[in-house]
Amino acid sequence: MKYILITASPEIAQQAQEAGVDRIMVDLEIIGKRERQGHLSTVISGHTVDDVRNVRKVLRAAEMIVRVNPLGPSTGEEVDQVIDAGADLLMLPMFHSARELATFCSLVRGRKPVIGLMETPGAIEQAEEVIRVPGLSEAYVGLNDLHLGLGKNFIFEPLALGIIDRVAGLAHRAGLPFGFGGIARVGQGLIPAEKILGEHLRLGSTRAILSRTFHGNAGSPEEFRSNVDVALEVRKLRAAEVVLAGRLPDEVERNRADLWEIIARIAQNKRACLT
Repeated sequence: MKYILITASPEIAQQAQEAGVDRIMVDLEIIGKRERQGHLSTVISGHTVDDVRNVRKVLRAAEMIVRVNPLGPSTGEEVDQVIDAGADLLMLPMFHSARELATFCSLVRGRKPVIGLMETPGAIEQAEEVIRVPGLSEAYVGLNDLHLGLGKNFIFEPLALGIIDRVAGLAHRAGLPFGFGGIARVGQGLIPAEKILGEHLRLGSTRAILSRTFHGNAGSPEEFRSNVDVALEVRKLRAAEVVLAGRLPDEVERNRADLWEIIARIAQNKRACLT
């Protein structure tokens, strides 16, 4: 599993790299995000191209993903800037069709691998076409915007609807790496991280973003260092991967069924609170 941490801080990026985090994401996406997620407790990063340059300077082992803004008139310029600033991979968010993703890949022109962030109902509906877009290197399902776009109340509901199963199958048949959602520390989170991790392994997912709760919502290098022993927590996740990989088929299915039941119960409770 490649674990991804979102930060624009070179100090935090370096600490995360030393702790065994595989990828650092600098998040430039701002267009439309506040309108979509302003009512949630999600982070709207506001990172800049200068942050890309500064984080690039400290990375040796870890790769850097740059999430750009949704496709628009300035996308070509933004792509050129982040590639010049040192991005290893580019992620396109909020595309609604395979055609939009293909346009983005044509702007990248094979200079860097492209991750398609499938987080709209349109992208999911066209998943088969999306996965076949020339230039796409990896697929990732974003649950925050996807659950909102589907009119759901709980971020993990798309998982219990079988949506991730379908995308995973298409990605595997195309030979593309695939990932989804976010993950907390082992034993932590509204849903225990090991149950989510078990689904990653069942689905053949090899990428996961470390959630804010993973590092205690650290906003500074000092908090990142003091809130959580990140190296220890990454080791715990990797140890859990080994254990979960050794499950028997009925244990894998039991974890899936239990998790989907938990998700349905939480979603039902959230709906009840809104009525």
